[in-house]
Amino acid sequence: MLKRLKSVSMLLFLMGASTGAAYAVANPGVADVKITQQNGACTGVVVDATGETVIGASVVVKGTTNGTITGLDGDFSLSNVKKGDIIQISFVGYQTVEIPWDGQPINVTLQDDTQTLGEVVVTALGIKREKKALGYAMQEVKGDALLEARETNLANALTGKVSGVQIIRSSNGPGGSSKIQLRGANSVTGLNQPLIVVDGVPMDNFTGASNNDIDNPTLDMGNGLSDINAEDIESMSVLKGASAAALYGSRAGNGVILITTKKGTKREGLGITISGSVSAETTFMLPKRQKAFGQGENGVFDSTNGYSWGPEVTGQSYTKWDGTTANMQIFDNVKNFFDTGVNLSESISFQQQYDKTSIYTSLNRMDDSSMIPGANLSRTNLTLRASSTFGKDDRWSIDAKVQYINTLAENRPISGARGNNAFYTIFNMPTTIDIRDFSSPVKDEFGEMIWWSKGGINPYWSKDYNPNKDSRNRFLMNGSLKYKFTDWLDAEIKAGSDMYFTEGEEKLYAGSPTNNKNSRYSTSEKKFFENNFSFLISGHKDELFGKFGGNFSFGGNLMERKSTGLDNAMGKLTAPDLFSLANGDKKDLSITETYIHKKINSLYGTLGINYNGWAFLDATFRNDWSSALNKENRSFFYPSVSLSWVISDMVGKVGKGMPEWFTYAKARASFAQVGNDMDAYQLYNTYSIGSDPNGNTTAGQGKTKYDADVRSELITSWEAGAELKFFNNRLGVDFAWYKTNAKRQLMNIPLNNLSGYDNMKVNAGNIQNTGIEIMLNARPIETAQFSWDTQLNFSQNKSKIIELLPGKPGMQYALGGSDALQVYAVAGGAYGEIWGTKYQRVEEGEFKGQLLLNESGLPQATSDKHKIGEQQPDFLLGWTNTFNYKNFTLSFLIDGRFGGDIFSFTNMNLQRSGIAECTAPGGKREDIVVAGVIKDGNGYKVNDQSVSLERYYKALATGRAGISEAYIYDATNIRLRNIALSYRFPSSMLKKTPFQQVKLGFTVNNVWMISSHLDGIDPESVYATSTNATGLENSSAPTSRSYLFNVTLGF
Repeated sequence: MLKRLKSVSMLLFLMGASTGAAYAVANPGVADVKITQQNGACTGVVVDATGETVIGASVVVKGTTNGTITGLDGDFSLSNVKKGDIIQISFVGYQTVEIPWDGQPINVTLQDDTQTLGEVVVTALGIKREKKALGYAMQEVKGDALLEARETNLANALTGKVSGVQIIRSSNGPGGSSKIQLRGANSVTGLNQPLIVVDGVPMDNFTGASNNDIDNPTLDMGNGLSDINAEDIESMSVLKGASAAALYGSRAGNGVILITTKKGTKREGLGITISGSVSAETTFMLPKRQKAFGQGENGVFDSTNGYSWGPEVTGQSYTKWDGTTANMQIFDNVKNFFDTGVNLSESISFQQQYDKTSIYTSLNRMDDSSMIPGANLSRTNLTLRASSTFGKDDRWSIDAKVQYINTLAENRPISGARGNNAFYTIFNMPTTIDIRDFSSPVKDEFGEMIWWSKGGINPYWSKDYNPNKDSRNRFLMNGSLKYKFTDWLDAEIKAGSDMYFTEGEEKLYAGSPTNNKNSRYSTSEKKFFENNFSFLISGHKDELFGKFGGNFSFGGNLMERKSTGLDNAMGKLTAPDLFSLANGDKKDLSITETYIHKKINSLYGTLGINYNGWAFLDATFRNDWSSALNKENRSFFYPSVSLSWVISDMVGKVGKGMPEWFTYAKARASFAQVGNDMDAYQLYNTYSIGSDPNGNTTAGQGKTKYDADVRSELITSWEAGAELKFFNNRLGVDFAWYKTNAKRQLMNIPLNNLSGYDNMKVNAGNIQNTGIEIMLNARPIETAQFSWDTQLNFSQNKSKIIELLPGKPGMQYALGGSDALQVYAVAGGAYGEIWGTKYQRVEEGEFKGQLLLNESGLPQATSDKHKIGEQQPDFLLGWTNTFNYKNFTLSFLIDGRFGGDIFSFTNMNLQRSGIAECTAPGGKREDIVVAGVIKDGNGYKVNDQSVSLERYYKALATGRAGISEAYIYDATNIRLRNIALSYRFPSSMLKKTPFQQVKLGFTVNNVWMISSHLDGIDPESVYATSTNATGLENSSAPTSRSYLFNVTLGF
């Protein structure tokens, strides 16, 4: 549904009006005309049918470039108008009005254009089209909607707003990464993320950590999309299916997200906007802890013990870890460790149009002092953009943009179940030790770390003496030159570049148990660039012959990508705390160098035909030539065909029309093929250069055997859907069904060790995704002063592994995890099955299904792994509501994930340590009798042996992943994601001030967890995003709640 609120962007109007898509035949009956001479200046006011002023409506002298737009009160003043000129007034979604001017003020009421609904959207290659002509599903999110939650990571702003989109968030502090997944997973080896295209140029959306080891991952470096400043965005188009994305060929296997940024538009006043926000960040969910028992085991206090199975805490005197005495008490170390984080953001932008030239520039600075002590992130974003038309009849147009982003991070959190992970440490710290005792000082007189144990690291020491920092400088640049041969034919050339340079370092000072109390130093560098050069010739004629119209385009693209990396580490410094790679023995120095270079050349085109404005048939093709494949296989062809049938327009033109309450009806269907190309250097077996302990140069063979005949992955998709609108667009439904099969998976198949390789790269497999998507939007209430808009997004996707290798049903392909717990793609099963040990149970007889306990009456784990869950959800739901009353706007988002499972290492560790609330129910620790049976000779007997809670929970958590079945949880969760309240000062209050607009807002994110089965731990706390094993969490930082106040001033 098109929304006509006072906050509608003027830029949105220009995007739509320039296409002519919303225009209709003039309707003289909608103008109230009064004759008064205005001496060559035409003035007036434009409102809609409800009496609400229309901001940003175009007012032009027909046939000229003399024009303006309406202001905050819908008013306009247009100079240099001659009597007899035709004044043309238009706005997206309304009928265009044309009125002869004879000196009178023009007061116009625009009527909805319910016949054509000329909604214009951005499609593949940046081509703008009427949405009714599209034969596939796509959703567009406006820039204002993306700003509602004021997310620091742009990917998170899509949560709940688009059906079929799942946002998988990490909980890795400021700058932590988020993964976008459209319509399930299509690849077992790729990251299954969509291509990101900004103003027609692809950008690298690197995600997460380079190493996703469940116990020892590398630092989460964030994701590339977070570099984009949300305030620069005009709209975001989500191309979910293969048909929508087919023009991007081998890069479109997981869909495409098109980002259109702002251009300069005609603004009242100076065109300067200043905005600022400040937010406070606190912990959202914390693990529930018992508050009755202290340090030790078997009920006995031990100041050196890492468990909390000690005595009941009654305030008794005890000797602490440092030899001092005190009265024993319980400390909430998790809550006490975290600070209140503060995030500051300031932005200034300028946009204006001068005759034929428009300018947009913005500067944004964000400083995030995290709730995690010592963790900070700052980002500076500068954008410069200019566009102009020139030449005879303004046939030439040029557009150029440069964006610079500088990111600096300090002390990104360390993840995994290891001693230098602060969250693992504080989660499992004995309850009677106060973490604040170690905040200052952190070193003793000998320079050694102060800590209660010989193992682990003091997290306060770590932030100062095991620091990490990194910086990234990034440029996104693009430019285009366009020539319009006629009113229906044009040609464009475009160039774009994405380049960034990242530097990082990590220091370990002497004095900690890590690295035998020795210093360590490591540095890293990465350089990346991707250049794209393209051309596009396109034409469009609504009247080719008779009632037929058509369009076509033909173009090509040259893509070149190069990446280099250098990682250095001196494992032991000779002179302590002198951080230099030269300060050490050569045998302790490791150097890893990477180089990747890849090119893709492409040709593509479209051909479309429409009949009478209600039937649209489109076909596209793309052929890619990839340098990553050998000569015989490097060319691959991707076609698509789609059909759109606007039933309501057909009935209106050939029949009596639709019932008055039935505004719009459209059916669509499409077929397409796209691909997933592979990375460079996976054709031939090469050797890695290294060194032995004596410093001699060595060459080592890799563990993977490559096959030069492999081809790109092929994804075939079918889609059908319908769009219905009722009651003059007050109620709308968009439905989509799809089915995709991703074949020729690029997989590493295990080999016999005698071959000299661990695995071999092959094309095999078939992953099938089927699903439905429903978007329901409505405006239940609309009056002159109040409106309520609501949108519900529902999506359900089922991912099934049809085959991995021919003739091998049940074959498993590891997506991630550890030896004891794995996430698999299983032939004949689902994508993302979680496999681990289960409870031993009786398999037959009268006790079938009951727990088979050991002779002590404790549960036992099976000797092998079994399926214990699935990570993919059953369905996703997002519900957005916006209420407008006069100048107040209130909005909120409720979103939910229903079904699917997650394995919690955090809960396992807390229970084993005796810290989890369940280890002392009601503050008591009484023996229990585990329900089950014990072997009794050749039969079984019902268990009647009592065991302590300590023995029970240690039995459950024995081994690397315990009895895994005990720690698998339903990942269903429903939350009030955010709520935002804003007030825009009326223009009448601003008339005698320098302000064109003043807006105040207050937002809360992560407001309320309405329902969750994983009590005390956020189900969104996945351990990593740059992996396909997203059903695991392991001692990550708690997720946060933020309270944000923002102000926007326009001059």
